[in-house]
Amino acid sequence: MVVQDSMDTPGVPLEPFLHQVGGHLSVLKYDEYTVCKPLISQEQRFYESLPLAMKRFTPQYKGTITVHLQKDSRGHLSLVANPLKEIRGPFQVSTESAAVAIWQTLQQATSSGGALPLPQWQHTQLAHSLKESPATALLRSKLHLKAQVPSLVEDVNGNQTERRSFNPWGLHCHQAHLSRLCAEYPENKRHRFLLLENVVSQYKHPCILDLKMGTRQHGDDASEEKKARHMRKCARSTSACLGVRICGMQVYQTDKKHFLFKDKYYGRKLSVEGFRQALHQFLHDGTRLRMELLEPIQRQLRALLSVIRSQSSYRFYSSSLLIIYDGQETLQMPHGSNVVKVDIRMIDFAHTTYKGSWNEHTTYDGPDPGYIFGLENLIQILQDIQEGE
Repeated sequence: MVVQDSMDTPGVPLEPFLHQVGGHLSVLKYDEYTVCKPLISQEQRFYESLPLAMKRFTPQYKGTITVHLQKDSRGHLSLVANPLKEIRGPFQVSTESAAVAIWQTLQQATSSGGALPLPQWQHTQLAHSLKESPATALLRSKLHLKAQVPSLVEDVNGNQTERRSFNPWGLHCHQAHLSRLCAEYPENKRHRFLLLENVVSQYKHPCILDLKMGTRQHGDDASEEKKARHMRKCARSTSACLGVRICGMQVYQTDKKHFLFKDKYYGRKLSVEGFRQALHQFLHDGTRLRMELLEPIQRQLRALLSVIRSQSSYRFYSSSLLIIYDGQETLQMPHGSNVVKVDIRMIDFAHTTYKGSWNEHTTYDGPDPGYIFGLENLIQILQDIQEGE
């Protein structure tokens, strides 16, 4: 289903999605339950012809929307979507503009060449403009509006360095996207975006691991230069030897009450042992290893492995796999059992190919061997961690 735009109603400002931990295309928040990203035809066709068995492992596809650039009286750029006449599933249009306002302040500070004076932003000064919704609470924790509550970012050597502001990856992607749109298109140009389920909307402190799956990352339509570049990245990372590498992650630290972040540059430099240690850290909340997560994660990965093995001709080149759990402590039920919230989702299908896909360059037989190789190694490493090896 392609949803239609309503041109005679006010636009909905799109907020940067502050739980984006990887990728290079900007993901934006439409409302609490929905995100959107630039439409790529091959990815749209994948979602529209998705095999039934894969639906539980992918975000719900909600159609498309038209988006355009908008500049306010102060020259701040934002992306605005036209509201929808019809929709799949629950849609609650966000009326909050806090994230947009904060993003514009960030944009103004960075474009003027100065460092963002976050320590001067007093919590009480923002309290009147920020609503206490779950999204704003997360935004507040991500931006660390109190200067004395820093986030931690690990460098390539594993050393923790202090940053006073926010997980920069989603905002980095958003800024790059705005700059590209502004440079290449007129302001009134309409752009199509995919609407997808926000798969972390039900989590209080979403811990997210973004894994680039498979031993090959370039699509069939890649130029020779791009093909060579991606092959070098794979050869120099755990993609070659494990079929999986880390593209980004955020982990909630219960002792410090904020997230620990890593990006794709960290993941590219990891050895096999480094990859194992990074998985261990993803499951560590700052005080203990969340052992109760290991079994449900492995169970879902094995279920996904079974589904991938049954998908003949599919090649999920350059796609990612998200492992998600809630950084909030496990809920204890009255009868003594624990409730563990864990989710596994495949994302990013711009280079996925399969028999019958539009503009297919090559038709493959059997399931995706690189993806299967990566899943098998991932499951084995998690099992080793569970067994204390």
